[in-house]
Amino acid sequence: MPDPTVSTVTVLAADYFRSYSVVGLLAVLGVLFVAVAFGAGRLLRPVVPTPEKLLTYECGVDPVGEGWAHTQVRYYVYAFLYVIFAVDSIFLFPWATVFADTGYGATTLVEMFIFLGFLAVGLLYAYKKGVLEWT
Repeated sequence: MPDPTVSTVTVLAADYFRSYSVVGLLAVLGVLFVAVAFGAGRLLRPVVPTPEKLLTYECGVDPVGEGWAHTQVRYYVYAFLYVIFAVDSIFLFPWATVFADTGYGATTLVEMFIFLGFLAVGLLYAYKKGVLEWT
């Protein structure tokens, strides 16, 4: 006589993997769609290289001088810090909704202060490194 728990586990595993097979199929179709689009573009585009087409293009102005230029990294650091804090602030909205639920108030409050503490440490580190000084 077969063990009923084994058949139940087998059925549950089959259902579990069947649900992921849809995700896998969509991923394969997505990759296939992109591959076909790039292949069609390669086959259909005209390839006529000319010296003008091989020049570096920037805003319709002919390039002058070398292609290498010095840029200030601080602009990228400001942008990076903005993105970090903007993404982190997104986590405050779900926290506010969970905080209002009964039974979760103290736990979510402590977790959010730990989260904000990590953000404060990161901001303090950036300040100590002199990243936030605009010169």
